[in-house]
Amino acid sequence: MEYGFIKVAAAIPRLKISDCKYNVLQIEEQIKQAAERGVKIIAFPEMSITAYTCADLFGQQLLLEDAEKELLNLLHRTSSLDIIAIVGMPVIVNDSLINAAVVLQKGSIVGVVPKTYLPNYKEFYEQRWFMPASDILDDSVHLCGYNIPLGTNLLFETPDTTFGIEICEDVWAPIPPSSYLALQGAEIIVNLSATNECIGKHHYLLSLLSQQSARCMAGYIYSSCGFGESTTDLVFAGNALIYENGSLLAQNERFDFEEQIIISEIDIERLRAERRTNTTFAANKGSIKHLSRAVRIKLNQFVHHDFSLSRTFAMHPFVPQGNALDQRCEEIFSIQVSGLAQRLVHTHAQSAVIGISGGLDSTLALLVCVHTFDKLKLPRQGIIGITMPGFGTTGRTYNNAMSLMRSLGITIREINIKAACEQHFEDIGHDPSIHDVTYENSQARERTQILMDVANQTSGLVIGTGDLSELALGWATYNGDHMSMYAVNTSIPKTLVKHLVKWVAENDVDEESRTTLLDIVDTPISPELIPADENGNIKQKTEDLVGPYELHDFFLYYFLRFGFRPAKIFMLATHAFKNVYSGDIIKKWLYIFFRRFFNQQFKRSCLPDGPKVGTISISPRGDWRMPSDASSAAWLEEIEKL
Repeated sequence: MEYGFIKVAAAIPRLKISDCKYNVLQIEEQIKQAAERGVKIIAFPEMSITAYTCADLFGQQLLLEDAEKELLNLLHRTSSLDIIAIVGMPVIVNDSLINAAVVLQKGSIVGVVPKTYLPNYKEFYEQRWFMPASDILDDSVHLCGYNIPLGTNLLFETPDTTFGIEICEDVWAPIPPSSYLALQGAEIIVNLSATNECIGKHHYLLSLLSQQSARCMAGYIYSSCGFGESTTDLVFAGNALIYENGSLLAQNERFDFEEQIIISEIDIERLRAERRTNTTFAANKGSIKHLSRAVRIKLNQFVHHDFSLSRTFAMHPFVPQGNALDQRCEEIFSIQVSGLAQRLVHTHAQSAVIGISGGLDSTLALLVCVHTFDKLKLPRQGIIGITMPGFGTTGRTYNNAMSLMRSLGITIREINIKAACEQHFEDIGHDPSIHDVTYENSQARERTQILMDVANQTSGLVIGTGDLSELALGWATYNGDHMSMYAVNTSIPKTLVKHLVKWVAENDVDEESRTTLLDIVDTPISPELIPADENGNIKQKTEDLVGPYELHDFFLYYFLRFGFRPAKIFMLATHAFKNVYSGDIIKKWLYIFFRRFFNQQFKRSCLPDGPKVGTISISPRGDWRMPSDASSAAWLEEIEKL
């Protein structure tokens, strides 16, 4: 596999009912097209060799013999192709007929899987022609001159991945065969289907396949009958779908009258990482001890060619698109508010003290405080916003901080830290003209001391403002802005913070506050610890120093969520940001990310409490336990070799 990916396809050929020769020619052509594009596994619809709607023609010996003959022709004509194909057809097993999926590779039939559940209600009457898998006692079938393994518990193992098969109705059962197959090692499930269309059914199908692929932590390839099937009573729109652990990777256009192939890459490495992390998945294997062990069929090694990704990867994996973004913002904001409310109620706090800089993070924390106080029916004056101008404070951020506090109706305090810092520099013998880490961190710690002491004065809590991205990079002053009494932004990445602020601006504040919030969203990110330039503008821009947050959030997502190595993260990043950053730029900041992430763990080891809002959190009490003295050598060495 290339970086853990395997290229797969779902095909919908044009067909003619009971014309096996015509149907196999269409299947052959699609297999060849897929092989040319590097596909390793391709799935065709249920009964794709004969058509699903043959009805009582399934009882005709000629049709059954013709299907087998054309299957043999298909084997011969595709024997040189480096691809596995799964086709559907009726297969005779002794004196019974089964609805089967037949697996082909390199001119050989490697296995036959019978349908487990035959629908026999309303428009379906498959039991009129076929026997269910449970009534088949044989474990092999004579087909095309060979004895072939037969069963619902077949697992097909390539050196790259393992896949299992279920057929149409099987996935609609309360416990689908794919659940058992996944627990025994299937990383990809292939479903050959013939689902007809009814109002609302397609939406339910999408939900069903998404949930089953997520429940199984597997890839899922689904191919269902399309144009050419009988429309005597039903219509088959043609559904080709590829999922990966609940996420839809590719789908076709339904009700198309031409043949179709959809292609994508399933990330087997990601699926394995998910299964290793989710101990419930492993524990559930105990539920299948009573079942017979799966029969594992070894398949040939694929020949690897030049690899390219056809699927896309979002530049901002934490930020969904469209309406989903509004829904996510609403849910995250509600989690933040609920977390803070519980802490305020439990501690009987009389105030919430927060430093307001005019930047994104403190703005979001302030909005959370305001909404929390409103829900608790507490006066907003109990929120004490403190702006603490220093050597690098600009007019834009100062004015935005003051304007927002006024329009939101909270208590405002202004405490200039310049004199205190100058006294501190004198006390420790530091030259204030040297703008080094001591110069910067002294300001951050002075501000934190003020917040803590005011909280003591007012029987309140200091509300932390730092976000997930800053904590991952260690972009916080230890025992400065790193510390608080409750940190509401602690698991929200920087790329999502601005969307949250914008969402609140557009949904939950007055017009004056909205104007200020939108300007804050457009303000460059800066700690403002270095004096402004000659024009009074921000001179110290965070992303110039540590790199673009959109890159770091991308790195963070794939490093923590799936445990990917730097080489794979680099490949994904160059694919996602191909029109934004060069490979050299991405490599530079990837190196910085891993160096800082390892070196700054000591700050994350003593984080204050704060609510988890997504799948990634670096709380030492929850999701991320890492020794502060772990070595980054292996990760940095791999990056250097890129």
